[in-house]
Amino acid sequence: MSEILHDRIPETALQWHAEGGAVLATVVETWGSAPRPVGSQLAVGADGRFEGSVSGGCVEGAVIAEAAEAMRAGKAKVLEFGVADEDAFAVGLACGGRIRVLVDPVNRGEGLPVALLEELVQRRRGREATALLTHFSTWEHRLSDGKSEPLKLQVAERMLRDSSGFEDDWFINIHNPPLRMIVVGGAHIAQPLVIMAQQTGYDVLLVDPRESFASESRFPDVRLSNDWPDEVIATERPDARTAVVTLTHDPKIDDPAIVETLRSNAFYLGCLGSTRTHGKRLDRLRSHGLEQDDTSRIHAPVGLDIGARSPSEIAVAIMAQVTESLRRGGCRK
Repeated sequence: MSEILHDRIPETALQWHAEGGAVLATVVETWGSAPRPVGSQLAVGADGRFEGSVSGGCVEGAVIAEAAEAMRAGKAKVLEFGVADEDAFAVGLACGGRIRVLVDPVNRGEGLPVALLEELVQRRRGREATALLTHFSTWEHRLSDGKSEPLKLQVAERMLRDSSGFEDDWFINIHNPPLRMIVVGGAHIAQPLVIMAQQTGYDVLLVDPRESFASESRFPDVRLSNDWPDEVIATERPDARTAVVTLTHDPKIDDPAIVETLRSNAFYLGCLGSTRTHGKRLDRLRSHGLEQDDTSRIHAPVGLDIGARSPSEIAVAIMAQVTESLRRGGCRK
């Protein structure tokens, strides 16, 4: 399963194209201990600006130089770097792995059509799971939602696995919606948690009807809501790319949010509180008509058991458990 691969690289490439030209470079194959996974991307502007990474810094300089040539020629090209290649070693790929990188000029000759890039950016903005397909013989480009040909079944399966890669001569680059985290309660644990979640690639929304808890002074650079959490969750409609964590210890705030989350497809639901506290919580949730099959989705006490004590340690435990749920198969324990 892939990392958070795309960030805002397609959006950056589209902007730079409008400003004079851009290339989108993508890791299409790796062998051995390659520094970045398949699907990792790098945008390069006509003025040499770049954003993203295809190798963690090992071969970016060489890719940027090739991108400038691809922009001039209007032709896509495939580069290969490996420790056994003298030229590749000279640019710094000393990790023992090998990578292939597609260098695709935007709207130049056989490169990536700008209209297709615009549509990709629009779909990403709307949180639509999308794949960008590139045929390595004809350089044809297509977008797929996994529901239409070509390669309908293969695209759908790769979307489920969040895994880019080749199917025959088509390279399928998966653009799943960004990960989201809804944190209920601006408690002390929430402060390090939202920072860690943002650094891990999550779009974070912190919800607390108590304005003194969810304030910009306590949570700078975080999207905040002082509405009731269950109403916010109903509006946000958590999907299979959304985690929800409740931290208030207040049943009148947490419980409705938990009930609303259990009606959703959120991949993770974690709730602060001891085993005893969770037992009382389950009794209350049963009074709402929830069965064991429903409440078994709840991770409580929240976080992996690593002996965490401080707020930051507890936040580490929570993020570890969220990551485990995402990467190893969903919201059930």
